[in-house]
Amino acid sequence: MKLTSNNRRSTAEQKVIAELIEGSDVIRRTALQLAPAIVVVAELLTNALRAGGKILICGNGGSAADAQHFAAELVGRFRRERPGWSAIALTVDASALTSLGNDYGFEQIFARQVQALGRSGDILVALSTSGRSKNVLAAVEVANALQMRTVGLTGEGASPLGTMVSHHLPIPSANTTYIQQGHMAVIHVLCELIEESLTS
Repeated sequence: MKLTSNNRRSTAEQKVIAELIEGSDVIRRTALQLAPAIVVVAELLTNALRAGGKILICGNGGSAADAQHFAAELVGRFRRERPGWSAIALTVDASALTSLGNDYGFEQIFARQVQALGRSGDILVALSTSGRSKNVLAAVEVANALQMRTVGLTGEGASPLGTMVSHHLPIPSANTTYIQQGHMAVIHVLCELIEESLTS
């Protein structure tokens, strides 16, 4: 592909550059604003895993994919060879999701799994770009009742999820795309910090 000068870039190229730069700016602001809170959450997750606890993770749509990604990194590996750690994405069991949705309603698909699988000492990581997903909020409510610690990843601003969780990591953006990019960046940093702590 022939490179063009800045003043000859196509409209599509300009769009690509603008989108990626804006997304990277959200990541930069996330780093500057949330670094202390991310360290605290990493320590929380590390201590739970070290004590034999497990991490339950939930979210809808793109956040469901992020939940699965996070669980896969913990059970498998991120950058270091080490034993697998106990992490479950509550988004992957089609039989459970459809039966729970059919019998109890979509709002209960995560809550019922938390009730069945969660114990004090475990942690629920709840992802919702809006912070208002009813099934995610229901899961946090059950986790809190079980005396689990809870972590919420959302977008900017006040939200029900942010007020319900033990630890809140709000990405500084109102754009769903950039919030999801921020969530994945935070997840990767958490994986790095956990691996560093548990394998050193």
